[in-house]
Order: sequence, then structure tokens, then C-alpha cells
Amino acid sequence: MTSTSDQSSTPATAGPTSAPQAPAPAAPPAPFFVPQPPRERPFRRGFGLGAGAGLGAGMVVLVLAVVGSLITALIYGAAVAAASGAASGPRVTSLETVWGADTAAPAQTVLAIPIEGAIQAEGSDGFGLSASTYGYEIARTLDALTAQDAAGVVLLMNTPGGTINGSRAIADAIERYQSRTGKKVVAYVQGMSASGGMYAMAGADKIIADHGTLIGSIGVIFGPFVRYRDVTGTSGSILESGVTTRGGITQEYLTQGKGKDFGNPFRDMTSQERKVISDGMAIEYAAFVNWVAKHRSIPAKDIIDNLGAYIYDPQTAIANKLIDAQLGRDEAFRDTVQSMGLDAGTARIAKRKAASTLEQLLGASARIYGYQQTAPTGTKASSIICTGAPQPLVWHGPVTAFCG
Repeated sequence: MTSTSDQSSTPATAGPTSAPQAPAPAAPPAPFFVPQPPRERPFRRGFGLGAGAGLGAGMVVLVLAVVGSLITALIYGAAVAAASGAASGPRVTSLETVWGADTAAPAQTVLAIPIEGAIQAEGSDGFGLSASTYGYEIARTLDALTAQDAAGVVLLMNTPGGTINGSRAIADAIERYQSRTGKKVVAYVQGMSASGGMYAMAGADKIIADHGTLIGSIGVIFGPFVRYRDVTGTSGSILESGVTTRGGITQEYLTQGKGKDFGNPFRDMTSQERKVISDGMAIEYAAFVNWVAKHRSIPAKDIIDNLGAYIYDPQTAIANKLIDAQLGRDEAFRDTVQSMGLDAGTARIAKRKAASTLEQLLGASARIYGYQQTAPTGTKASSIICTGAPQPLVWHGPVTAFCG
């Protein structure tokens, strides 16, 4: 009898005809990183935009405010300059110290007014002199002064004279200032005060002269009158003109003309022409003499017969009563302030100064009112003192030094 065996639980082994096994699947690729935008924050975004816009607007407003302030300052400055007449009108607005304490108040300040170079009436009298004072403008400056503006006035004289009307304008204004304000006027001669200078300063309460100065020349001059004798021809070009004569050329001054051509250099002056002009000069001379006689307490006859039109040194001028004293600069200024009742230790003498560059930008004049602006080098003089028809002058010496 056959016995039954137990079946094995072990699986049978595959034979050679079994199918091959499939390869293991590949690992999946690493994921590619894509940056993501930050999460939207509406408040922060709005705040940033607002702050930036506000800052920008603030800067614009600031710039506009600065520009507006500058424009306002320019307009205001121009208005102030125009209203006050800084350096361009008769009102005294800006001073620089000539002598004494810079801190002196107006009540302790004496206003110095230079009378320098040729005295003309005003700018229309011409331009190009090396130095010139306009008598009408100086007169308007004096007329604009009040008793509170200054403790008094000192005239700083250095002039050979000039026109009659310009010189007399200063003289009259000095008299008006003294009467209106009750203040004193002192004249201090620094170099020369001749003819028109003597005319202008004669009414001062006191006249002081520095050492080595010249004073006087009380007279009137008229000319020159040129005479070409026996003219044979005229010649010339754009660059040069000339007259050819057989009898020569003469010049003549009158120190006291009938036809339309009075002053014609091609003929002699007639006796009637000479008398008419001399009579007119005599009237001006008498007015000059009487003015000095009145204000310096010198008899007019003594001026005519003895002093004449001579020019004098200080000591002789004192002896002839033309001036009161001879003092050096420091002594003279001390004497000036003391004669006006001021303390020399705290008072000052000050003069007007030219406008600054800023003031000029704001509308002020570059020249000081009362004086010709400095003429450019090489400028040809066009003053009536130097060119044109002759006229009566209260002048001492040749004009070439001023006419260039």
C-alpha cells in the first residue's frame, strides 16, 4: 500500500523559461523653485506712497517758499531803496566815519559834506572831469536835513571853484540850513578853496584851513577868446584840424561882445562887445564881493582895493579875515565838534558813502548824490567848463587839470 506524503509549502523554483523581472522605477526629479511675490500688505503700500508724495510735495513747497522770499526781498529792497533814496537822493541814509567814534548817535554826529573838484550846477553841465561837485544837488541835500539828522555840518573844501550858479547854490543852502535848524556849519579847507570855493563857504560859522592850503581868488574870469590873425586857409582831416595864419593865433581872457558871432576866433572883439560882457561880469563880481564882505565882516572896498583876486596862504588869509584858524586835521575836527557843543571823546564826523553792491542790485545809484561818478580812464571831458562857448566862472588857475 502506498503512503500519502505531506505537500511542501515552498513555492516551486521557476525554470529557465520564466520572464525577466522589470527594472526598478527612477526617482522623481527634484521640484524647480519659483520665487513667489510677497504677500500683499495694503496698509504698508499705501503708507509708503503717501509718505513719499508728502515728502516730495513738502520739498516743492519749501523751494517755492524760498524763491518767493527772495523775490519779496528784492521787491521790498527796491522799494526801500527807491523810497529812501539810498545814495541816489538828497536824504542822508548811510554814513561812514571820517573821524571819531563809530557808535555815535545822530545827536553826536556831524555830517561831513565834501566840496571837491570843479563846482558845477548839475549833471547837465557835462561829464568827464577828473572830479566834480554838483552845487544844486548839494543844496538839495542840505535842504533835506532836519535838526534831528545831525549835530551840524562840516564842509570839506578842496576846489579851485567853478560855475557861478553852482557855487551860489551851495552858499544859499548853507544859509537856509543855519536859519532852519539853528545848527552850525564849519568849513575845513584841505588843499584849496579858491574863487567858487570861497563863494560857497563864506557863510560858514567858522572857516579852518589845513597847513599848506590856498584860499581866496575873489574874482570872475571869462574866456578864453581865441583870435586867428590874417587867416590864409584851413586844413584838417578826420584825425586833425588846423588853421594857417600869417599873423598868428592869440587867446584872451576877460576878467571882469555886438554881433551874432560874438566869440568868433576869426575877428577881433569890438569895444562894445567887451563893454557888454565886462559890465555883466562886474555885476557878478559885485555880488561875489558883497557876499564875502557880509559873511566875513570885511569891507567890500578892502576886498576890491587890497585883497583883489589873489590867492593866499593860511596865515595871510587869517590876517585878511578870509578864514579863522589854521589847524591840522585832527585838531580841526576836534575844534569842529567842540564848537558845536559836543564831546570830542564820544562824537564823530561822518560822510555819506556809496551804495553797496547789494544796494545797487536793489535799485540804489552807484554814485553818491551830489557828485559826478568817477569817469572812466581816457574819457574826454564834455563839461561846459572845458568845452563850448566861454562863460563867466568863479575859478582859479588852468582848467586842464580837471578837463583831462
